[in-house]
Amino acid sequence: MLNLPNFLASIRILLAPLMFWIILNPQIFTDNGYHITWNYYFASLLFVLASATDFFDGFIAREWNQMTMLGAILDPLADKMLTLAAFLGLMMVGEASAWAIYIIIVRELFITGLRTVAVSEGISVKASWAGKVKTVAQMFAIGFLLMRWPYGDELLWFAVALTLYSGFEYLWGFKNALLKENVK
Repeated sequence: MLNLPNFLASIRILLAPLMFWIILNPQIFTDNGYHITWNYYFASLLFVLASATDFFDGFIAREWNQMTMLGAILDPLADKMLTLAAFLGLMMVGEASAWAIYIIIVRELFITGLRTVAVSEGISVKASWAGKVKTVAQMFAIGFLLMRWPYGDELLWFAVALTLYSGFEYLWGFKNALLKENVK
């Protein structure tokens, strides 16, 4: 069902590859006589707009009781597409550590696989507060790196630490839920 929250998540999915393309193609600005910083500003603007849809789709879904199975799939997919597009683009232009991005990608793939197994076992593994804080930390790191502001690298490694912590939290929650299921 395509409702407003799902529409907003779909916008995020569409903005992610556009932002990725802009990060990788600064010549679209410089060839037209604009300073390279316009590339940073435009990519950052797209990222902020897409990130805002993340807040609003969840808020509207809860407040208007428009939570759907499609939304449960689209929202985390859109989140991952947006953050990974930004992180990969930044890594490819030399603005983000390849090791940090590798750790983030591996964690995201692992937890996505874990959640898939959980669903197949009838176990609900919902996003935790640590996962939400991790997402916010990643978004701040991306914003600072896109704008070439100071402390972007430090924020990135802080986001990596939170990413690992929330991954362990998911793993621990899944283990406990699995043990509880086996006791029944």
